Amino acid sequence: MSTELISIVVLGLVFLIGTVRSANLGALALVAAFVLGVGVLGLTAPETLAGFPADLFVILVGVTYLFAIAKSNGTVDWLVQQSVRAVRGHIAAIPWIMFGVSFLLVSLGAVSPAAVAIVAPIGMTFAVRYQINPLMMGLMVVHGSAAGNFSPVGVLGVITNGVVARSGIDASPTVIYLSNLLFNVLLGVIIYVVFGGLSLLRERRRAHEIDDRGDLPVGSGGTAVATRLQLDRDRTLTVAGIAALGIGALVFSLDVGLTAMTVAVILTVLSPQRAKGAVAQVSWPTVLLICGIVTYIGLMQKIGTVDYLAELIGETSAPVLAALLVCYIAAIVSAFASTTGILGALIPLAVPLLAAGQVSAVGLVAALSISASVVDSSPFSTNGALVVANAPAERQDSIYRWLLAWGFGLVLVAPVVTWFAFVVVAG
Repeated sequence: MSTELISIVVLGLVFLIGTVRSANLGALALVAAFVLGVGVLGLTAPETLAGFPADLFVILVGVTYLFAIAKSNGTVDWLVQQSVRAVRGHIAAIPWIMFGVSFLLVSLGAVSPAAVAIVAPIGMTFAVRYQINPLMMGLMVVHGSAAGNFSPVGVLGVITNGVVARSGIDASPTVIYLSNLLFNVLLGVIIYVVFGGLSLLRERRRAHEIDDRGDLPVGSGGTAVATRLQLDRDRTLTVAGIAALGIGALVFSLDVGLTAMTVAVILTVLSPQRAKGAVAQVSWPTVLLICGIVTYIGLMQKIGTVDYLAELIGETSAPVLAALLVCYIAAIVSAFASTTGILGALIPLAVPLLAAGQVSAVGLVAALSISASVVDSSPFSTNGALVVANAPAERQDSIYRWLLAWGFGLVLVAPVVTWFAFVVVAG
C-alpha cells in the first residue's frame, strides 16, 4: 500500500476510534502524525509538526480570551443591549442581522475568520440571552461571512481572481461573487427555517419583553438581565479594545489572533481582578481537537496525498466527471485546511479540463470556489472552530457534533449541487 493511501486509512481510523471511544480527536491525530511521520516515514519531529496551525491556535486562544474578559466585566451584555435597539427588539431579525454584518465585513475586504471572530461572540451572547438556537446563530454568522468571500475587493476574491488570471482561465469575477452570494443566502434560509427561525417569527417576541421580565439566567457578566448597563472604566476600555481589534484586522490587516491577545493582555494588566479566570474559560479541548486534526492534514499534504488524488483525477477521461471530482477534493481538503491554499492548488488543475472544451470556465471556477469555501462551517476550519469555542460551555459538545454533521453534509452535497448547477446546466 502506498504512503498516500496509508495516510488516508490512518485518518479514517482516527475518526473511528475517536467516535467509538470518545477520545479527543486532536490528541489522536497528533499521535497518528507522530507514528506515521516519525515511525513510518522517518521524518523528524519538527518535520512532522510542520503543519501545526500556529496562527489558528493563536486566533482561537486570543479571541476567546478577549471575549472571556468582555463577558466577565459586562461589556458583552452592554453590546447586546445596544444592538437590540438597532432592530427595535425584534428577536426574529437578530440572526439575519448577524448574517448581514458578517457578509458586509467580508465583502469590504475582511478575511472571513476576522469577521467571524468579531461577530460570533456577540451572536452567541444574543442566542443565550433570547433563547435563539446557538447552532443557528453560529451557522448564520459563518455563512454570512462565506457569502462575501469572493467580492472583487475581498481578500479571497482578489486571490482567487489572481490565480484564475495567471492560469489563463476566462472567468468573470462578478459571476463568481454573485453565484457564491446566492448559494450562501439560500443556505441561510435553510438554516433559519430548520433551526428555529420560524418559531421566532411565530412568537413575535421582543427583546424588551424578556429583559423586563427578568426571568432569564444572570447575564454573562454576572449582571441581572433586566439591568440597563452603563459604560464604566473597564467596559469603555474593553469596547475600545474590541474596536481596535476590528480596525486592526479589517483596515490594517493585522493578525487577528495576535491583536486579540494583545488587547486581552492590556485589559488584564489594567484590571487584573475583573479579568481573573478568563484564561481558564478558553476552550482548551476545542483548541487541542482542531489543532491536532489540522496538523495531521498538514502532514498528509506534505507527503503528497492531495497531489496523489489530483493525479488520479487527471487520468479521468471524461472532463465533466473530472470537474466533479476536483470540486469534491476542494471540499474535502478545505474542510480541514486553508481554503485559499486549496483554491491556489486546484484552480490551475482545471486548465487541462477546460482545454477539452466540454466544461465552462466560469461554471467550473464558480463550482470549485463555492465547494472549497462553503465547508468552512466545519469545526476543523477556523470559522467553525470559532463558533464552537464561543458557544455556551454546556452546548459546545453538541454544537461541535452538529457542525461536524453540517460541515460534512456540505462536503457531500455542495460539490454535486454546484457542479450540476454551474457546470452541467449553466455550462
